[in-house]
Amino acid sequence: MTYLSDDGPWVFLVLTVILGGGAAFLAGRGLARAWKPFSRLFFYMALLAFAVRFFHYALFTGTLASLYYYLVTYVILVAFASLGYRAMRTTQMVTQYGWLYERTGPLSWRDRTQS
Repeated sequence: MTYLSDDGPWVFLVLTVILGGGAAFLAGRGLARAWKPFSRLFFYMALLAFAVRFFHYALFTGTLASLYYYLVTYVILVAFASLGYRAMRTTQMVTQYGWLYERTGPLSWRDRTQS
Protein backbone atom coordinates (compact mmCIF):
# COMPACT_ATOMS: atom_id res chain seq x y z
CA MET A 1 0.00 0.00 0.00
CA THR A 2 3.01 2.29 0.14
CA TYR A 3 2.65 2.95 -3.59
CA LEU A 4 -0.52 4.96 -2.89
CA SER A 5 1.16 7.43 -0.54
CA ASP A 6 4.68 8.34 0.39
CA ASP A 7 3.66 8.86 4.04
CA GLY A 8 2.62 5.30 4.83
CA PRO A 9 -0.64 3.37 4.70
CA TRP A 10 -2.18 4.74 7.91
CA VAL A 11 -1.61 8.36 6.98
CA PHE A 12 -3.04 7.69 3.54
CA LEU A 13 -6.07 5.91 4.99
CA VAL A 14 -6.87 8.58 7.57
CA LEU A 15 -6.01 11.73 5.65
CA THR A 16 -6.99 10.86 2.08
CA VAL A 17 -9.68 8.22 2.39
CA ILE A 18 -11.47 9.15 5.63
CA LEU A 19 -11.05 12.93 5.91
CA GLY A 20 -10.66 13.78 2.23
CA GLY A 21 -13.24 11.23 1.13
CA GLY A 22 -15.72 12.49 3.70
CA ALA A 23 -15.24 16.06 2.55
CA ALA A 24 -15.61 14.97 -1.07
CA PHE A 25 -18.80 13.04 -0.29
CA LEU A 26 -20.31 16.09 1.39
CA ALA A 27 -19.19 18.35 -1.46
CA GLY A 28 -20.87 16.04 -3.96
CA ARG A 29 -24.06 16.13 -1.92
CA GLY A 30 -23.88 19.92 -1.77
CA LEU A 31 -23.48 20.22 -5.53
CA ALA A 32 -26.46 17.94 -6.13
CA ARG A 33 -28.55 19.72 -3.51
CA ALA A 34 -27.98 23.03 -5.33
CA TRP A 35 -28.90 21.35 -8.67
CA LYS A 36 -25.45 22.09 -10.11
CA PRO A 37 -24.21 20.04 -13.08
CA PHE A 38 -22.09 16.95 -12.46
CA SER A 39 -19.19 18.43 -14.44
CA ARG A 40 -18.47 20.99 -11.70
CA LEU A 41 -17.53 18.15 -9.42
CA PHE A 42 -14.28 17.56 -11.32
CA PHE A 43 -13.06 21.12 -10.81
CA TYR A 44 -13.90 21.19 -7.10
CA MET A 45 -12.26 17.83 -6.50
CA ALA A 46 -9.09 19.09 -8.20
CA LEU A 47 -8.98 21.89 -5.62
CA LEU A 48 -9.73 19.52 -2.75
CA ALA A 49 -7.05 17.09 -3.96
CA PHE A 50 -4.52 19.89 -3.86
CA ALA A 51 -5.57 20.72 -0.29
CA VAL A 52 -5.29 17.08 0.80
CA ARG A 53 -1.85 16.79 -0.78
CA PHE A 54 -0.83 19.98 1.00
CA PHE A 55 -1.87 18.45 4.33
CA HIS A 56 0.24 15.39 3.52
CA TYR A 57 3.16 17.72 2.90
CA ALA A 58 2.62 20.09 5.84
CA LEU A 59 1.71 17.57 8.53
CA PHE A 60 3.67 14.47 7.54
CA THR A 61 6.46 15.81 5.27
CA GLY A 62 5.01 14.08 2.24
CA THR A 63 5.80 14.96 -1.34
CA LEU A 64 3.90 18.04 -2.49
CA ALA A 65 4.80 18.22 -6.18
CA SER A 66 4.23 14.61 -7.22
CA LEU A 67 1.82 14.17 -10.11
CA TYR A 68 1.33 10.47 -9.32
CA TYR A 69 0.23 11.02 -5.71
CA TYR A 70 -1.95 13.95 -6.76
CA LEU A 71 -3.75 11.82 -9.35
CA VAL A 72 -4.28 8.96 -6.89
CA THR A 73 -5.79 11.43 -4.42
CA TYR A 74 -7.89 13.05 -7.16
CA VAL A 75 -9.35 9.74 -8.36
CA ILE A 76 -10.30 8.71 -4.82
CA LEU A 77 -11.95 12.08 -4.13
CA VAL A 78 -13.89 12.01 -7.41
CA ALA A 79 -15.19 8.54 -6.52
CA PHE A 80 -16.44 9.67 -3.09
CA ALA A 81 -17.92 12.88 -4.51
CA SER A 82 -19.70 10.94 -7.25
CA LEU A 83 -21.30 8.68 -4.64
CA GLY A 84 -22.49 11.68 -2.65
CA TYR A 85 -23.78 13.43 -5.75
CA ARG A 86 -25.69 10.42 -7.00
CA ALA A 87 -27.18 9.58 -3.60
CA MET A 88 -28.48 13.12 -3.16
CA ARG A 89 -29.78 13.33 -6.73
CA THR A 90 -31.68 10.07 -6.23
CA THR A 91 -33.24 11.41 -3.04
CA GLN A 92 -34.18 14.64 -4.78
CA MET A 93 -35.77 12.93 -7.76
CA VAL A 94 -37.94 10.54 -5.74
CA THR A 95 -38.89 13.20 -3.18
CA GLN A 96 -39.67 16.14 -5.43
CA TYR A 97 -41.05 14.12 -8.34
CA GLY A 98 -42.65 11.27 -6.44
CA TRP A 99 -45.50 10.91 -8.91
CA LEU A 100 -43.01 10.30 -11.76
CA TYR A 101 -40.15 8.33 -10.20
CA GLU A 102 -39.64 5.59 -7.67
CA ARG A 103 -36.42 4.53 -5.94
CA THR A 104 -34.85 1.30 -7.17
CA GLY A 105 -31.74 1.45 -4.99
CA PRO A 106 -29.63 3.88 -3.01
CA LEU A 107 -28.16 5.37 -6.21
CA SER A 108 -30.89 4.88 -8.80
CA TRP A 109 -34.50 5.58 -9.68
CA ARG A 110 -36.91 4.72 -12.51
CA ASP A 111 -40.16 5.90 -14.04
CA ARG A 112 -43.25 4.72 -12.24
CA THR A 113 -44.80 3.77 -15.60
CA GLN A 114 -42.10 1.12 -16.21
CA SER A 115 -43.44 -1.21 -13.51
